[in-house]
Amino acid sequence: MQRSEVNEILAQSDNFIKSHGYILPPFAYFTPQDMQTRKAELAGITKARMGWDITDYGQGKFDELGLFLFTVRNGFAEDLQTGKGMLYAEKIMISRKDQISPMHRHNIKAEDIINRGGGDLVLELFMSDPKGNIDEEAEVVVPCDGINRKLKAGGLLKLAPGESVTLLPGVWHAFWGEKADVLIGEVSTVNDDLTDNVFREKIGRFSQIEENEAPKHLLVSDYDKWMK
Repeated sequence: MQRSEVNEILAQSDNFIKSHGYILPPFAYFTPQDMQTRKAELAGITKARMGWDITDYGQGKFDELGLFLFTVRNGFAEDLQTGKGMLYAEKIMISRKDQISPMHRHNIKAEDIINRGGGDLVLELFMSDPKGNIDEEAEVVVPCDGINRKLKAGGLLKLAPGESVTLLPGVWHAFWGEKADVLIGEVSTVNDDLTDNVFREKIGRFSQIEENEAPKHLLVSDYDKWMK
């Protein structure tokens, strides 16, 4: 992706989020220079990889295969081992109409996926077999707002605005917006996008950015380069 495209997506996404009455935290609007100047003060944000995140999964076709995310709060993976500290995370995401977030599962993270507004959110779901691969036969059982829903393997679960689903580790899922763009909330255990995503296809989690203009805001994937 080109940086100019990233900058445009950030602006569009911010407007879409605000249109649904959701306000991002102040650090969302820090410039790269702000981040560098306040590097020590912001170490908790960068270590937890909170902030802007745009991915095309390394495939270069964001409109078809991609996702916008902003990590609002997050703990640290090492805290999960002790059971102490901030053991939770929150994201706000945008799944555009017919834009697929590809089939994947998590080893550790349990998450609630919440339709916060816009169109319907459609999820394709599978259970894992004993080796962690997709089970093409097993029935899928997932709680939706506390009520279990049962689907056949590969069944489609549709969430209208206000509805949610709980996905435990090992539940394979892909999702996309139907009829319109969807604002998605995610509440989960600590989020670790560096190691806890297992994709069905051989794709990457983060985008390769071509620097054709200066960044308006840093992505979490920029932190290692800009915040050393």
